[in-house]
Amino acid sequence: MLPSSSPETGRDPWSDDDPPPRTGPAVETDERRRSGGPRRLRRGGSPRRSEDAADAVEDEEEEPPVEVRRQLSLAIGGFAVLLGVGLIVGAQSSGPGHRMPFTVVVFTVQLLFLLAWTMVTRPPALAVVLGVNAVVAVAADVVAVRSAEPRLGPLGYVAIGGVLAAVLGQLIRRVDRARVTDSLRTTTTITLGVVGLATLIVLSRMPAGTQTITVCLTAAAVALLVARAADAAKAWPRLAPQVPRGAAGVVGGAMVGTLVSALLGSYLVLPFTPTKAALIGLVAAVVAVLADLAVGYADASRRMAGELLAGWGVRHVQGPLGAVTMLAPAAYLMCRLLL
Repeated sequence: MLPSSSPETGRDPWSDDDPPPRTGPAVETDERRRSGGPRRLRRGGSPRRSEDAADAVEDEEEEPPVEVRRQLSLAIGGFAVLLGVGLIVGAQSSGPGHRMPFTVVVFTVQLLFLLAWTMVTRPPALAVVLGVNAVVAVAADVVAVRSAEPRLGPLGYVAIGGVLAAVLGQLIRRVDRARVTDSLRTTTTITLGVVGLATLIVLSRMPAGTQTITVCLTAAAVALLVARAADAAKAWPRLAPQVPRGAAGVVGGAMVGTLVSALLGSYLVLPFTPTKAALIGLVAAVVAVLADLAVGYADASRRMAGELLAGWGVRHVQGPLGAVTMLAPAAYLMCRLLL
């Protein structure tokens, strides 16, 4: 039996006047467009998650930069000056056969560096790392004083032994074994920093070593003080919103430190000249400000990652201590190459 006309419309359902309703992907596409446009999904994602990610990016972009604390910046610069003056006085008070005062000063700085770095980075088996590197500091100082010639070779063996001892100490406890691979770089940095500071003792035994220490530490201390003072005045232009440092302070500190070292070189005896002192001071100033800046970036990354932070005093003395630690081997190399 053929279908009759619809009682409601009076039209034949098979007529060509009104085509049958469409179905399929084209209709679904039209409905999506009427509801607000196509919604593209990433693989494994959902519309809601994509919107949340976009909101998170907008919030991150609108987050205000970290405020620069002026008194703290000036305090860090002052600590850098005190650290440099202490090492310079210790180096000047030491002489052939009488290096105990400078060795005590260097050992004190080694302990400060060790405490600051372990408390901030928190490697596994922290007590083991502290104990091993305290012994490494003593061994490095003894080798630096008693070696037949002022060379870095013996200190290299001490550094390798210290890294191996610290890693083996971390492997003893089962709870720390899983973190040893991740913290290998941190452990190595701590040990190399402790041994690197002993380079200053080796440098003091060289003919022009004491003067090199004076020029390098003066340039570094002045560069850090000027950089921090410039940040306290105005950290501009900001290098990163999360790091309260400005490019003007970093560049200006390196330039002023180089100028001071050149002026100091004009008062020193041969083989120093203003040109050589300026070159040595330039390397020292650049290494110091970059090391200080790198510590600021590392602290900002830990803060953004939500890691447990150490006390503010320990975190903020890292910059000058790291600068001196990086500066010691650089000063030795510059003395070998230029003097």
